[in-house]
Amino acid sequence: MDGQAVAAAGVAFGRGDYLGVLSLLSPWLGTSADAAPLVLLGDALAHLGLPAEAAQVFEQAAACPGADVSASLSRATALYVEAGDDDRAQLIGIKLLDAMPGDACLAYHLALSFRRTGDTGLVHLLVESLAKSGEADHLKLAGEILSGSERNPLALTVFRKLAALFPDDPYTQFKFMSVARDFCDFAAIETLEQADAVRSASGDLSFLAGETAYSNLLHCGDERLNRLAANNPGLTIPSPGHSRLRRMRQHAWGERIRLGYLSSDFWSGHATMRLLQSVLEAHDKSRFDVTLFCYTPEHHAASDAKRSTWGEIVTLHGKSDAEAADIIRRHDIDVLVDLKGHTGGSRSNILNQMVAPVQVAWLGFPGSAVHVDCDYIIGDRIVLPASARQNYHEKFCLLPESYQPNDPVHRALPDVTDRGVLGLPSDRFVFAAFNAGRKISLAALDCWAQILRHCDHSVLWIMIDGDLARSNMLAAFGKRGVSADKIIFASATGYEAHIARLQAADLGLDTFPYNGHTTTSDKLWAGLPVISVKGSNFASRVSESLLRALGLPQLVAGTPEAFVEMAVQLAYDPGEIARLKQEISRNRFVSPLFDAERFCRHLERGLSIMVDRARAKLPPEHFEVPALPVRAHPFSNRT
Repeated sequence: MDGQAVAAAGVAFGRGDYLGVLSLLSPWLGTSADAAPLVLLGDALAHLGLPAEAAQVFEQAAACPGADVSASLSRATALYVEAGDDDRAQLIGIKLLDAMPGDACLAYHLALSFRRTGDTGLVHLLVESLAKSGEADHLKLAGEILSGSERNPLALTVFRKLAALFPDDPYTQFKFMSVARDFCDFAAIETLEQADAVRSASGDLSFLAGETAYSNLLHCGDERLNRLAANNPGLTIPSPGHSRLRRMRQHAWGERIRLGYLSSDFWSGHATMRLLQSVLEAHDKSRFDVTLFCYTPEHHAASDAKRSTWGEIVTLHGKSDAEAADIIRRHDIDVLVDLKGHTGGSRSNILNQMVAPVQVAWLGFPGSAVHVDCDYIIGDRIVLPASARQNYHEKFCLLPESYQPNDPVHRALPDVTDRGVLGLPSDRFVFAAFNAGRKISLAALDCWAQILRHCDHSVLWIMIDGDLARSNMLAAFGKRGVSADKIIFASATGYEAHIARLQAADLGLDTFPYNGHTTTSDKLWAGLPVISVKGSNFASRVSESLLRALGLPQLVAGTPEAFVEMAVQLAYDPGEIARLKQEISRNRFVSPLFDAERFCRHLERGLSIMVDRARAKLPPEHFEVPALPVRAHPFSNRT
């Protein structure tokens, strides 16, 4: 190749004259044995927006004697990805992996290609290389890949790096906080919460738009602030007047109330169905026509024979929100109840398509479903006091005992598992904390540490899975003066085994500001007393609602300090612990908490009141459902 032409091409490239480079070097394309001018030509073609042609030139350069083969083929891989030629990109890139193990740039482009072709398994094989990078694009892609892999410790590494790269981006900071909660990284959580406190003190709360509604509840008990956590991707914000227009639409009412439930949790192994199953079965079919609008994962739904007893099932799989809404409208549903709200996998946006004349939020999300078109939220006087109304766009339907249903029929109630089998000491007082690790706030952690320091004879039995999360938890307790020998870890297990092991503990400790919900009712079902703290928003008032419905209001402390004092007193009073367990056993099939049939009648009365107002063209309004007479006899013969 003419040395003068190569030199001139280098000068042209330096001044951005890529067409000049092409003119000078293209005559030698296919004949040159020198890699350098081909690399120059490939770079010029790439700058001219011709990635496929550039990739071919880099492949030719790699074949030249003395060429940097890996660098040229890596560049060819990237350019083929840019050109959309995934077959060629993957053919070259996969062969390169052995020569360039851990190379983040190669991993990035291959991951992009595999994602496009749907090879998710291969994508996950590359994420470790991406996580080691310091490049923002590499880390962002790693974050996207790991977004559904909550237990992968790489997620903590990736989002920590992204948070450091983008300290002023609230979306990135809150994502890191969310992942840190999943891995019990309390040091990171404390730093992030302190930064949020500084921002809040300035009066500018716009940063909260970067946090999801669910994540905000895990650490914030202020309902005014809960409403500002508006990071809910995919949600179309209804226009002003949208709800009124929906309610004014023509609707053919029938003799029976056509009731629809919308959820992805319609399978008997899900926690929601441990609450709701018997209520669905108890609906009065002479008055209610029940339809389940289901987007439950097919692998859960396919083999679940119990589903047929809950109502007609209409699948929404593969349907857009607009298509799903049209399906629901064709069923002439009178009341549509969304069981998800701002929780994972939700399709609450369907409710923003003017689906039914009455739309209701219940059970899944403990708060206002901001930007979801609901007329009512179902609660009770504990979780939704009158003081909360200003922070909700929904009107309150208040059930008389507790907003939470509980299944007393299908729930397992096995005998207690021996402590020795569980690895628990027979001579120690066992506090149990089985809420999800992400619910353990700094405030709850501080209280638990105080309790353990005051009770030398106690241990904390806590359900945390994963080596990293457990290591972080021990470090957090160590920082608070609690030695590792006072912490006993439990892993997730099957439901029957879980109920059996709960009975081996002495006292349950609640989390706050996000209480145990199904977790608290599971403990109470198993006969384990639970102590909680009086809350300041829906999520933090749930345990009080459940304890009151079981006849144990005294187990709700007024303050965190009183919570610590109560726990310590009970730990030194085995007689009172025994009495509480006996009281739970006596009340289990007498008090309202586990009375699904009674709950269903109250729920149906509430739904009927909503329909009566809608049929009379009256707008939604707050109301309380009157209680049925107190039962004189147990509602079940289970023991």
